[in-house]
Order: sequence, then structure tokens, then C-alpha cells
Amino acid sequence: MEGNKLEEQDASPPQPTPGLMKGDKREEQGLGPEPAAPQQPTAEEEALIEFHRSYRELFEFFCNNTTIHGAIRLVCSQHNRMKTAFWAVLWLCTFGMMYWQFGLLFGEYFSYPVSLNINLNSDKLVFPAVTICTLNPYRYPEIKEELEELDRITQQTLFDLYKYDSSATLVAGSRGRRDLRGTLLHPLQRLRVPPPLHGARQARSAASSVRDNNPQVDWKDWKIGFQLCNQNKSDCFYQTYSSGVDAVREWYRFHYINILSRLPETLPSLEEDTLGNFIFACRFNQVSCNQANYSHFHHPVYGNCYTFNDKNNSNLWMSSMPGVNNGLSLMLRTEQNDFIPLLSTVTGARVMVHGQDEPAFMDDGGFNLRPGVETSISMRKEALDRLGGDYGDCTKNGSDVPVKNLYPSKYTQQVCIHSCFQENMIKECGCAYIFYPRPQKVEYCDYRKHSSWGYCYYKLQADFSSDHLGCFTKCRKPCRNGSSRCYCDRTTTPSTTREMEWPKSTSSSRS
Repeated sequence: MEGNKLEEQDASPPQPTPGLMKGDKREEQGLGPEPAAPQQPTAEEEALIEFHRSYRELFEFFCNNTTIHGAIRLVCSQHNRMKTAFWAVLWLCTFGMMYWQFGLLFGEYFSYPVSLNINLNSDKLVFPAVTICTLNPYRYPEIKEELEELDRITQQTLFDLYKYDSSATLVAGSRGRRDLRGTLLHPLQRLRVPPPLHGARQARSAASSVRDNNPQVDWKDWKIGFQLCNQNKSDCFYQTYSSGVDAVREWYRFHYINILSRLPETLPSLEEDTLGNFIFACRFNQVSCNQANYSHFHHPVYGNCYTFNDKNNSNLWMSSMPGVNNGLSLMLRTEQNDFIPLLSTVTGARVMVHGQDEPAFMDDGGFNLRPGVETSISMRKEALDRLGGDYGDCTKNGSDVPVKNLYPSKYTQQVCIHSCFQENMIKECGCAYIFYPRPQKVEYCDYRKHSSWGYCYYKLQADFSSDHLGCFTKCRKPCRNGSSRCYCDRTTTPSTTREMEWPKSTSSSRS
């Protein structure tokens, strides 16, 4: 018809929609623009979608594309369970061994391993400093008045305790057998050992009970010691020893320290001009020594000491050849008549080898030479470098150690330990121990001025030995350390002179 739009219809008859039953309605969709086709995923997105589809496909993808040997066998042999199980076990074992190797490598890495190289050299080296002491403290003529009372009291104490007459040994004159011990603080006493708490003691006869009152003591039943108290006498203890010899020597040493602290620093001891009376001959590499080659100091127990080739020497000795004809050679003369018997029990000389910038700790590193024989000693120099940091705990120069160096020398562990003890001594006892350097305006300990210093000292010494003071923890080892080790090569038959040879042997360097 005119004016109406003609609708085009499909000439073909309508086809039944498959899947529709009789009575079902079919939705007629109107004609319109065709919907746009969905966007096809890229190859990468399609791979990702396929990769995360299932764990099985993920595993197959990994086995087919990995370069690990044997992994593809897990997929290829999936139709044979025996092969699959075999390759699975083999594959897991190789993975376990790989992680075990990783563990070993990481463990070795974080243990900070080091390599040690030892080189033996025979080069020209600086000869170390050598300190030799007379083993003779202050002579009797010089402090006879100070020691006279102590010697008399010691003589009477030995007689009362052991019926031993020491008048021939202790040269102090006799005042008779009256009680002199009351004139000296901290007298030496005999103390009975308390009986054991458990276990019955054997019955003692009347004769044995009579012997208990006899000064001849039995070392199993008695101890010897002296009493020490604090400032207000509220706490006291006995410094006791099972050996009477040890008790007398320690008691004598304790009083000797107090006598030394009262002596003026200008008191003449064995002066330097008496060097010729102690050292008859001195040669180094067959060249005679002179006064510029040594320095002098006095030790409270070891007497006058002489240090050869120290840091004050303008021209340090050098050594490169071993043998008895090289190095330092000394001929000494020792004296026994003027020794303090209860303080110095040996004769001869005390020797120590150390670095030029290190103090001579005669107690720690020295050794005695016997008189009447010729002794040859070889030395070996060792240098040790510690890495520090994560490889170990060491200090370069001691500036990071919380202990003040009281010695006019470089930092060493022994210097730090002695300085640490002296600091605690001054802090706890109010005075300085005479064997160590003291700071300015600090007095040495003397029971006339510091009545309880002995009580404080022995308590502090026990804490020091058990490291309750922390000195061994605070004082770390230096990162670079050099030392000289001595070895006694031979001792010949006794002779009328005493000569000590100091040959220089080959040296070793450790890094």
C-alpha cells in the first residue's frame, strides 16, 4: 500500500528451533544490529589463563619447560607408575642435596673463615728489650731500722709456732723472749681447723691431747693465718694457709708492703753506679755495651732492674745472625749475704724479654737464671695480626677500652688488666697497690693510714681472680701483637763465673 513501509520478510518458511518441545515458548528477538564479537585474548594472556587452569597442568608445564634434568621424565613416564615413582624419588633426592649444599655454603660464609699464612724469615730484625733484675730488694743497711722490728717479731713467731730459731737467718738482734707480737698489727696466729660436720672422728688419747698444747703443731689439725677486719670492725676474716711456710711468707710480704709505702721515693737503693758490681761484662754482637744502652728502675721484690735496648736507646740494636757469638752476652755476679730471706727465697737473676714499648712484668713473664752455670737462650719473634670486626673482638690501640692506661707504654692486655685492678683498688680501698703505678695525688696503701686496706685487698683479689671485677672481659686483646719466645738451649757444667748468652735465632711472622 502506498504510504506504508514494506517490510521484507524471509521468503523461507520458519524453521523449528531445535531443542524446543511442544508448548514451549520461543522468544522472538527483534531485529537489530549484530552484537560485537568478544575481544580475542593475546598469546601472553592466553598462556597465563592456561598456566593457572589447574595444578596438574601447572606441574606439566613446569616439567616440559624447565632445564632441570629428569623433570620431564615425570611427565613422559606418567603411564608407568614405577618409572614415575623412581624419577620422583630421584628428583626429590637431588633437590634435597642441593639445599643441603646451600646450607653448608651459607654456614661456612657466616662463620667468617680465615686463612692462616706462616712465613719463616731470617731477616734483619730489631733486637727486643731485655730486662734483668738482681733478685735482691732493698738492702738491710738502707732500711734496717724499718725492717728490724718486723724481723724480731718474725723470729719470735717462728719460735713460738715451730720451735725454730731463725736468729742465724734473720740478722735482727735478739730482745729476749718477751712478747713482741703485740707491737705489730695483724699478728700471725695458729688456728684450729673445725671438725667435719659429718663422720665420726677417732677417739684421741690423753697423750695426744697433751700434745695439742705443744707449739709443735700438726698440719692436719691447724692452720696458720692473720686476721683482717673492715673499717668499723664489723666484719673480719682470717687469711689462712695450710702450709706454715706460705703463711709466714705471705704475712711477711704483707707487712713489707706497708714498710715500702712509708719509705720516701728518694730513698737510695742499689744505685746505678753499682751496675759494675752486678754486671761484670756486657757485649752485643761482640761489641761492648755502654751506659747509653740500658735504663734502670727498681722493683719492690726483684730489686734493681736494668733494661737493655729499650725505647730510650737512641740506636736500637739490630740482629740477623744466630749463634752464641751474636746477640747479647752478659756475665753477672750475684750476692746472697744481703738478701731478705723471707721475701727473696732464690738467688741468681730474673730475666724477661719484651718489646721496646712494653713494660717489664717480671712476675708474669720473667724467669730465673741459676747462678754458677753458663746458660744459652734462643729467641723467636712472633707477630700476630687479628682481623677484628666480625672475625673477632680486638682493639687497635686500646682507645675503645673502658680502662685508663696507668703505664707510660702502649696498650697491651696485661697493661690493661693491671690498670683495671689498680682502678678498682683505689675505688674500693681508697689507696693504691704498691706493685702497680698510681695516679697523681693517690697514696700507696699503709695500714697506719688505711687500717682496713688489707681486708679490702684480699677480698678484691678473690673477686679479681674469679673475674667478678670484669677486668678480663673489658681488656681485649690487641689486633696486632708481637712477642718474643725464649727457649733454653743448654746449660753447661758449673763454673766459677756466670755468663748468659743471648743468640738471635731465625724469626717467624704470622699473619
